[in-house]
Amino acid sequence: MTETHPVDAKETFRRVRRHFSPALAVAGKFTGQGAVEASAEGSRVTLSDGRSMLDFGSYAVALLGHRNPEVADAVRAQLDLMPASTRSVQTPVAPLAAERLAAYVGGGLGRVYFGCGGADAVEVSVKLARMATGRTTVVAVDGAFHGKTLGALALTDNSRFRAGLEPLLQGVVRVSGDDPQAVADALREHDVAAVIFEPVQAENGVRILDTEVLRTWCRDAHEHGAFVIADEIQVGLRRCGERSVALADGLDVDAVLLGKPLGGGVLPVSAAVGNDRLFAPLLADPMVHTATFSGHPLSTAVVPVALDLIERHAADGERIALAMENGLAELRAEHPDKVVGTRGRGLLWGVDFRSPEVAGDVLTGLAQRGLVVSPCLSRPTTIRLLPPIVATDADVKEAMSLLSDATAAAGADA
Repeated sequence: MTETHPVDAKETFRRVRRHFSPALAVAGKFTGQGAVEASAEGSRVTLSDGRSMLDFGSYAVALLGHRNPEVADAVRAQLDLMPASTRSVQTPVAPLAAERLAAYVGGGLGRVYFGCGGADAVEVSVKLARMATGRTTVVAVDGAFHGKTLGALALTDNSRFRAGLEPLLQGVVRVSGDDPQAVADALREHDVAAVIFEPVQAENGVRILDTEVLRTWCRDAHEHGAFVIADEIQVGLRRCGERSVALADGLDVDAVLLGKPLGGGVLPVSAAVGNDRLFAPLLADPMVHTATFSGHPLSTAVVPVALDLIERHAADGERIALAMENGLAELRAEHPDKVVGTRGRGLLWGVDFRSPEVAGDVLTGLAQRGLVVSPCLSRPTTIRLLPPIVATDADVKEAMSLLSDATAAAGADA
């Protein structure tokens, strides 16, 4: 039996303040109401003071819930064999994961690069596009979020994250997600290597981009020899109902970027899944982009298991999505003075409040009541809800009840 030790919240916050950031300690203390995470299972997180929180947040990582037993078993099995790689001799684990992932995604995308986080997948896909075309310009979308590493940050549209760091990667052109001619215009004016977009902009308040606009962009980009990259790190793998949102919508893309739940909610792993044309530089010289932990055996061992589990629960995802849609429609009807809009796809939903102050009050109320959600840093009036695909009907009902109670109490002292 594994020995457990009591969690000291006070000491944890001291260490966070001392070694990370005082602001992180304040934020964590606020969300946990003075407690810290002690353990988790399924849709629930247990805190150091014994309270339980329902997790409809985790920034899309916990699609399969916490500590899924089949994922944990896969980790233990690989841990007993070979958790790391020499990087000199090939491991069978990552190639098997790549084979399974390529077959899972489909769309003629047979090449895979594994990273540790979403920004890794963004960086390698843009790098390959520039190398393969010999061009430098990348077209990104207003409101986009593609990560915070220096290369990915050039594509991310949030001045808060970019402050003090510019100039970033040169050659990024930003376009409106509502303009079907935007990419064609950019192609006439710039030497474009790639167009990158999120089919659903989660950080930008769960904004769903128009499929026909994206279809036009794909056509125009390919006519000019540019690549098209669908960043689905937060919205793919059934989070928004489909294995790949872009491919399910019939978009002709050269790569789909995946992450978040790809490691089963247990280990960090991301992937760029692309075609031979985009991956041509790596096919010619596999050393042009490498990383010590790319294809890490312990992480990639869980990928096939995670994919199997996601598919096994696909019908559950549809049921939860419908319950969320109905529950949020009721929320808006109950609180028309505070809730000004709801929208979403699958297991990703945004709730728009009339002001940042109301949204902040709701976040406070949810923390007090025991519901974890994800705020939108780029849209302070919007709160994201990301239920796990293993959530029960009772979980959804509880989440909607807690959200309604927190909304009703919001602004009471104003």
